[in-house]
Amino acid sequence: MKQIYFFGDGSADGSVKDKNLLGGKGANLAEMTTLGIPVPPGFTISTKVCTNFMNASEYPEDLTTEVQNALLKVEKIMGQKFGDVENPLLVSVRSGARQSMPGMMETVLNVGLTTNTIPGLIEKSGDERFVYDAYRRLITMYADVVMEKAADIEPKEGERIREKLDEIMEKLKSHNGVENDSELSAKNLKEL
Repeated sequence: MKQIYFFGDGSADGSVKDKNLLGGKGANLAEMTTLGIPVPPGFTISTKVCTNFMNASEYPEDLTTEVQNALLKVEKIMGQKFGDVENPLLVSVRSGARQSMPGMMETVLNVGLTTNTIPGLIEKSGDERFVYDAYRRLITMYADVVMEKAADIEPKEGERIREKLDEIMEKLKSHNGVENDSELSAKNLKEL
């Protein structure tokens, strides 16, 4: 059973007609790619994989290989490598469903940004503040989506990880006499 559906460089393994297999987001990305709309390359893990996992709690043994092969295609198109310390490829991980479920779609951006890849991205972008802000966003999203929500942890109001991280951010802004996140310096974000 095919589990990974690639899109990028003007072609896609699926189309808008494959909504039940690719989810709404995956099907639309495939369709936009085929139509020539500039969409960054990527891949969709089929909804069948999710359904099978939820029913049997088994991770398909060949899924890792398929994901690695799809990631190699993305790397080739982008001219970057996931985990490379000089030219890191960052990816977004987005959830999708066959039916639109407002408020239920979660995203983790900047996956691949680590303490090892930060210097390379700073060198490449020339913007240390941008990189540390991207890193802050990754940590926030990962803590919220993966460590709390995906683990079915339901803290009390005011105890959610995102609320706690937002509170820390507000204290940092207050301490530095600024109102907006964008006014924090790279040094501030490193401290954070």
